[in-house]
Amino acid sequence: MPCQDNKLHKILNLGFEISQIKDIDLLLEKILGEARAFTNCDAGSIYIKEGENLRFSYAQNDTLQKQLPTGKKLPYSTFHVPISNQSIAGYVAVNGDILNISDVYQLDCSYPFSFNHSYDKLTGYRTQSMLTIPLKNYRSDIIGVLQLINAMDESGNAIPFAQDDESIIIYFANNAANAIERAKMTREIILRMNKMAELRDPKETGPHVNRVAAYSVILYEAWARKNGITQEEIDKNRDVLRMSAMLHDVGKVAISDMILKKPGRFTPEEFQVMKHHTLHGATLFADIYSDFDEAAGIVALNHHERWDGKGYPGFIDLQTLQPLPGYETEDGGARGKQGEEIPLFGRIVALADVYDALSSRRCYKEAWDESSVFTTIQEEAGKQFDPELVLVFMECSDSFRQIENLYPDQE
Repeated sequence: MPCQDNKLHKILNLGFEISQIKDIDLLLEKILGEARAFTNCDAGSIYIKEGENLRFSYAQNDTLQKQLPTGKKLPYSTFHVPISNQSIAGYVAVNGDILNISDVYQLDCSYPFSFNHSYDKLTGYRTQSMLTIPLKNYRSDIIGVLQLINAMDESGNAIPFAQDDESIIIYFANNAANAIERAKMTREIILRMNKMAELRDPKETGPHVNRVAAYSVILYEAWARKNGITQEEIDKNRDVLRMSAMLHDVGKVAISDMILKKPGRFTPEEFQVMKHHTLHGATLFADIYSDFDEAAGIVALNHHERWDGKGYPGFIDLQTLQPLPGYETEDGGARGKQGEEIPLFGRIVALADVYDALSSRRCYKEAWDESSVFTTIQEEAGKQFDPELVLVFMECSDSFRQIENLYPDQE
């Protein structure tokens, strides 16, 4: 069966590809996209196990995506499904067996599970065939569920999923489960590093850093496509950028509580000390062992630089913490980087960080209304922010709103 051999070879290659992705959100996107391509299906979703529930964590739908403008991402909301026999995904998580359903609207009433029609009613979509696969790690523990929807024939009509593909897709799902566990562990390590910063600075919360990271990836993708960057390069950079952006302020752990937790305005001397969090953060990643180390150092060092050159820390030697030769200012400081002297990742995270700070409630301020945030960012194009990135930002506003809903602040 040469066709099946080719499919197995493809799945083996995909297993290697997904093992290279370290960020959990980007990994889920890759897993679902590749599983859909392999089965030639129109839509799908991934649920991740959290306690006694499945969290609806990622979704794709080509039919609905085509109704959106080019470059816009399909919006979806997260929710939880109990791990029980009542739902299709819950049943698969309970029993650990694959379910291949030809038409979910024609389910026999003898089954303990039923299909929830609410999404179809809301969107006008017609779910028909469904392939639901347990995600089992190497210990055979179920860590989630992969759900594929509407296999398509050559004419674009929904058809049942081929039973011959089930054993291969299960193999893929098992590899995916192990990759998800590794990526979750990486995310937890990063969040724990941020929790150290959060203990010192209450603004550095898990939702905040997740939002800044997600905004940064959206900005990068849109910028990269406008600039003709290959998809392979985009995928590589998205992974390291997302993790790096989560650690943009990790250097605050080295700042004194007397300054970091001061309720009022900083004195000029205190602000000079506060600026050093960029240097402390970059120093943590000075020994470069991977692309992530390099990117994290760049983001930590440069996310407070300004397009007009009035940011900080400027051109400073990380070893001596003194201005680099030729970049001294009259007052003995370092000249700020300006324009494209600021690395792209630093320019991106700078915009994402300010957007989140303005849009979020803090102990010292209320959240700004959306129009004020957008107006301020537009006014700062060419001053605080890269003007090209501001244009990209304005085109991505819908995606930013979705990220706010995915990572809300804890009350």
